[in-house]
Amino acid sequence: MADSPPLTFSQAVRGIAEFIEVAIHTILYVRQIYPADLFIRRKKYDTPVFQSRHPALNDYISGAVKAIGEQLLTGNVEKVVVVIKDKEEVGLERFIFSIDNMIQVEAFNKDTSVENAISSAALGQYFRGFLVKLNMVESQLGQMYLGDDVSFSISIELKADNPPGTKDKNPPPWIPAYTQHTTSGASENSEMHLIRAVNTGILDLSLAVQESDVKLQREREALRRGKPGIATAPKPPPPRSEDALGKDGEQLAVSNPDGSHIDKPTNRNRPSVSFVEPVEVSMKE
Repeated sequence: MADSPPLTFSQAVRGIAEFIEVAIHTILYVRQIYPADLFIRRKKYDTPVFQSRHPALNDYISGAVKAIGEQLLTGNVEKVVVVIKDKEEVGLERFIFSIDNMIQVEAFNKDTSVENAISSAALGQYFRGFLVKLNMVESQLGQMYLGDDVSFSISIELKADNPPGTKDKNPPPWIPAYTQHTTSGASENSEMHLIRAVNTGILDLSLAVQESDVKLQREREALRRGKPGIATAPKPPPPRSEDALGKDGEQLAVSNPDGSHIDKPTNRNRPSVSFVEPVEVSMKE
């Protein structure tokens, strides 16, 4: 490991994007968004992981990660958020990948090793630590007991005033994201738990999970009723226009790269495809 060359900017981006993809599958498994038999056991970063084997779900995730990787190359990403939500689109948990560019690298220099950066081997060991902690997150968060009523979405929060960039000749359209799913829509009564952080010498990456105030309130109600998990809630009113667009309309989203709007399999016993939700991308103020 000590003899391995330091990372290049491009390697750091590819490594982080790849890890985010592995982590998304892990989140869906450990939070029981799908039944365990939808996943297959694999090995990554010298540790066991679980990967979805549902083709449409995998396409949705890989499409989102492709968009994330493109934005990472531009230095435009502030956060990637995986939102666990109920059937009424209310966010319950946000798994937040925060990214901070430590250095600026010119396009012609992105494949040159960066002095004082860690090596690819060292980065893999850090990611192993992330996954070990992520697999233990249920001890902090508990189970949700929502059954078929739980789903998820993926969002990217971009840096202020920076429009999303892409090399695609026909880029997917950018559409509004639901503010409540973004970190800017989180209540001050939500609770944050840091999972792990790493400084690569090029990009800083940290992973945290945030329990929304809605989730915490429902858990308290469920405990008062003597039932574990999260209590159900009445259907909320439709969002106001400013909720859908965000402050000054800065909340943006991108649809799936293939043009379809693929959501998760909605039936936990017999996976299916719901053409409802796009891969979301938001621009934070």
